[in-house]
Amino acid sequence: MKVAIMGAGLSGLTCAIMLERHGIKPTIFESRTQVGDRFINGEAFLSLLTRPINDSFQYLSDEYQLYLRPTGSINQIIINSENEQASIKEHVGFVNIRGRHKLSLEAQLAEQVKSDILFNSKHSYEELLQEYSHVIMATGDAEYAMKLQNFREDLSVSLKGATIEGNFDRFSVLVWLDNTMAPKGYGYLLPFSDTEANIVIAHPDLQEGQEELVTKFWERFYDRVCSELGQTLRITDQFQIHNYKLGICKSARIGNTFFTGNCFGSAMPFLGFGQFAAILTGIYAAYDLCGYGKYEDYTKILKKSYDYSLTLRRGMEHLTNQNFDFIVKHLNGYVGDKLFRPSKHNPLKTLSYLVRPFIKKER
Repeated sequence: MKVAIMGAGLSGLTCAIMLERHGIKPTIFESRTQVGDRFINGEAFLSLLTRPINDSFQYLSDEYQLYLRPTGSINQIIINSENEQASIKEHVGFVNIRGRHKLSLEAQLAEQVKSDILFNSKHSYEELLQEYSHVIMATGDAEYAMKLQNFREDLSVSLKGATIEGNFDRFSVLVWLDNTMAPKGYGYLLPFSDTEANIVIAHPDLQEGQEELVTKFWERFYDRVCSELGQTLRITDQFQIHNYKLGICKSARIGNTFFTGNCFGSAMPFLGFGQFAAILTGIYAAYDLCGYGKYEDYTKILKKSYDYSLTLRRGMEHLTNQNFDFIVKHLNGYVGDKLFRPSKHNPLKTLSYLVRPFIKKER
């Protein structure tokens, strides 16, 4: 067996680690100059997206002996709409750093990999198929899956974010649901430390000719964050992404090609986070190659979670700011505690039911 892994991201590196433990040494091909060679941004492992698994890091450690360190624990989530605010004081997940940072998840995984990583690789998928018996497609986007007509595109989104300096509660995350800043989308603040954080707005791509609106949305969002925190926040780094495809593979495996990470469809449409699912796809692909089960069977639960998330996202796109005010107001107290408190129930189902009454029927 000769295995090529195309991409040194979360799923590719995880797959390599699991294969090495079973005596298989893959070759990793990475088009960038180093692991994590991209903009720095914050992401979150949220139990809201992973239940019945409430603690993702403990699960990866106990079940797969995959040891990762979060940047911080999220002990409070503050959800803002245009006129309302809900504060849920529960352990809801962890903040993680991605990208070109020494504490990023990619950097942590790379420390555990023993296989060769070929940086600045120009190898195509077609070339690797000729030389290797199995190919793990872990490129970080769906380009190859779409090229092979194996990807169902559900959403095309734009993101704009920045690293900011200020004074933050490193255990508290803020979310904004406000169509004046992120139409049919959301904004969030994730702290890296007491003095550094990441702010992001994400929304469906605008129509052609409306690109200038992105700047207006960003300015409103930045001003809102500064106002609510009572600080003038200094921007130290920025990034912007247009036309990023969210969707999922029709088949998780075609022949001896395994689609993992975002190439599989690990990013959840609801809030965009998908690191935990990406890591699991790397584990599952390795387990298939090692004879422990079928990759298609392993990933069925991930596809189901993706569909729940997509339903919720579609519902959110129909909500007005008045609807958001109503929902956020009622997240204080029993409803919020029920949704965010650790349990075995799947809150994505519950939330999708919560937004359904507000969905306008298409005429």
